[in-house]
Amino acid sequence: MTGVTSGVLSIDGYVGGASTIPSGPSNSYYGATFSSVIIKSGGTWTGTNTIDSGATVTVSQGGVLSGGAVLNGGSIISYNSTSGGLTFAWGSGGGILELKSGAIDRAETPLAGNASIIVDSGGTLSGVVLQSGNSLVVSSGGTLNGTTTINAGATATFSAGAKESGVTLNGDTISAYNSPPYFTWGSSGGTLVLESGVSDTNESPKAGSATIIVQSGAKLSNAVLQSGNKLAIHSGGVATGTVVSSGGGVAVYGSASNTTVNGGGVIEITSGGTATGGTINGGSAYVDASATLNSATVANNGLAVVSAGASANNVTVETNASLAVNSGGVASGTIVSSNGGLAVSGSAANTTVNNSGVVEINSGGTATGTTVNSGGNVYADANSILGTTTVSNGGQISAASGATISGTVTIEDGGSATIWNNAGGSVDLQGDTNTGLVISGLASGGTLNTVISGFNGASASNSDSIELAGVKAADVSSVTYPSADQVKLTLSNGNDITLNIVGVSNYGFTLADGSDGWLSYEVCFLSGSMIRTPEGDVAVENLQIGDQVVAFDWQNNKDTSHPVVWVGKTHATVRAGLPDDEAGYPVRILKDAIADGVPYKDMLITPEHCLFFEGKFVPARMLVNGVSIFYDKSITSYDYYHVETEQHSVIRADGMLTESYLDTGNRRSFRQEGSVVSLGGKPRSWEEDAAAPLCVDRVFVEALFRKLECRENSIISHEVPALTLTQTHDPDLHLLTQTGAVIRPMRHSGQQYSFMLPAGTQSVRIVSRASRPADVIGPFVDDRRHMGVAIAEIHLLSAKQQHNITAHLQTEKPAGWHATDWTDCAWTNGNAVLPLGEDLLNGKMGILSMTIRAAGPYLVDDQETAETEARSA
Repeated sequence: MTGVTSGVLSIDGYVGGASTIPSGPSNSYYGATFSSVIIKSGGTWTGTNTIDSGATVTVSQGGVLSGGAVLNGGSIISYNSTSGGLTFAWGSGGGILELKSGAIDRAETPLAGNASIIVDSGGTLSGVVLQSGNSLVVSSGGTLNGTTTINAGATATFSAGAKESGVTLNGDTISAYNSPPYFTWGSSGGTLVLESGVSDTNESPKAGSATIIVQSGAKLSNAVLQSGNKLAIHSGGVATGTVVSSGGGVAVYGSASNTTVNGGGVIEITSGGTATGGTINGGSAYVDASATLNSATVANNGLAVVSAGASANNVTVETNASLAVNSGGVASGTIVSSNGGLAVSGSAANTTVNNSGVVEINSGGTATGTTVNSGGNVYADANSILGTTTVSNGGQISAASGATISGTVTIEDGGSATIWNNAGGSVDLQGDTNTGLVISGLASGGTLNTVISGFNGASASNSDSIELAGVKAADVSSVTYPSADQVKLTLSNGNDITLNIVGVSNYGFTLADGSDGWLSYEVCFLSGSMIRTPEGDVAVENLQIGDQVVAFDWQNNKDTSHPVVWVGKTHATVRAGLPDDEAGYPVRILKDAIADGVPYKDMLITPEHCLFFEGKFVPARMLVNGVSIFYDKSITSYDYYHVETEQHSVIRADGMLTESYLDTGNRRSFRQEGSVVSLGGKPRSWEEDAAAPLCVDRVFVEALFRKLECRENSIISHEVPALTLTQTHDPDLHLLTQTGAVIRPMRHSGQQYSFMLPAGTQSVRIVSRASRPADVIGPFVDDRRHMGVAIAEIHLLSAKQQHNITAHLQTEKPAGWHATDWTDCAWTNGNAVLPLGEDLLNGKMGILSMTIRAAGPYLVDDQETAETEARSA
């Protein structure tokens, strides 16, 4: 029976009207006012009724609400599943619609504002469009189906156990407590909040303003983020397998694994966050204080930055990518390969540098436990610390002036290192043919405070050697050993160079000019060489102290006899991999190569051994033509001898005029032959003690070379095709930044090259092809330096200001520049450091322009030629 009890109108029949509840003028039934309504089964409440705030209408199963009712701030509670049993309009005041167990409702469209829909367990809502300010809650056991759109400003909450389908998130928020939430991303995006306990997968928002939040205890797998999309992984939350495209971003406060960040994408690992695995594939990763990046790969021009207090562990850097460790940051177990770069301003431990990988230890940075494999490079800048390091065969380290060695740098045979005399620490030379250590800073004398161990100089051509940059053999007047572990070189200017080498006095020391002006060479005969004596020719190995040899007095054109005062013998083993003239291969001079009967049999001598022509001594290496005079590569190990007369003499070996031994300081590298001991005096010099002047002048030597070249075909009885070496004038000029990035020219016109530099660039390496003039012109050119490009003016344009860069023109040049008498131009060696200063590009990009005054020609190796031909096929 319909009636009002305690302000509640209970309807089991038909009631019409235009009431406004709870307090409108027409909310009475037969004089009894009411503020709420219960529509029982079989009852109908119809008319233009308004349900304001504070009023509640309950629609039972079988009841009907119809006739233009408006929900305007009040509540409707429905148990009704009958089609048409719940008909009303949403007013501007919103209100609450609650669908109880058994209730079914369709196509709700609240107005923007404070409107809420609650779907309880057993209730069903089929289709809803939520506007700004609206909210939807689907409780456990509740069902949402049909077409649902959640527009900007609206909120949907899916409880654990809720069932939803057909939902489109189009600008606002879904809070999901169920696994997984079922919905579709609309073009306007929105926010998905994964609450504790939820596991979601394969989310792929459309490009635009879409956000996914992974709360503590929630997990997201295999999401794909487009431009404008964001993913926030809160503390305790987990995301795995995320792919971030250009313009997308991830913030990690919790845990992320196997994330792929493509070009233009960003991942930021914030305090307390951890990212493990995955690839920074051209994108960027920023590791903030108290955050960690583990076991990731940075590739394809990607960038990872480790801030102060952050750490990166077991990261692989490759394919022109960079890992930057800022001051206070830590990297451990990094692998750098394939043009990847590691820039260390903080600390790096246990780094492995593979082929084409580059590590630059910036000022204030420390790297320890580093392994530099073949093709890898480590550069230690001023005020950096190079800790324990192993340089393998083919690896290279270069420590600038002011860099410090802390611990031991181990250079394996075939590895190389350039350090300054004030580096400290120790260097261990592995193997017996280690020639990889270059020491700078001693050109004017001084003491090396680095201790060198593992030095073995028992056998010339099969021994370790140390290069002193800027010091030539002619600069050294004597070599002494103040202690068993020290060698002192006294320079002609009176200054001393002291090297601390463990056990050096046991092995001796040899100095001579080499291809770069600093290397050591031996001058001697091979066993089997026949030396002219008054009694006839005697094999060099059979000569004894006191024997007479025939000497040619070329100034008076007559033969004389001189006694042998010393015979030295040692053993040589070829060091394959070096240029032929440096490797130790003997030079074979074929019978009749010089003239008929000269030599009267094939002659074998070392490359630096001098032959006598027209009153001058010429090194054999400068006459090698590859046909009648060539490096005999079939001989890789041999004994060789020095024969010394009281005065340096012109003697005959195998019928050829040549030289006796001139002691320039390397006597101790040889074992004396014979039973009588001969004590050597002070070292002699070519300028004061030679029997004839040493001539390496191109005009004289090239004419001699061409003359001997004309005899080739008659000597070997048939015409020999000319050897053609592929050459190019293209320097392949490019830059390498301190982070290892390769920069190609943005513009090239004639002699002018221009490069775009990234912000913050403090130095670059000018890299190009490089060849030795002795190789590209001919051995008759006594210049065995590797020549890259000759650079004149260098300008840096930044923020509309032009700076003149002149470091390469200073007397004390950076690494990789050849000394020169020019004041306006300098040659590189193919890999030269160019400092730009710390402040010129601080936060700004710049254009570096340079004038190349000369370049090439360069030899092109067979592999490069084959690759070029393949590309043009």
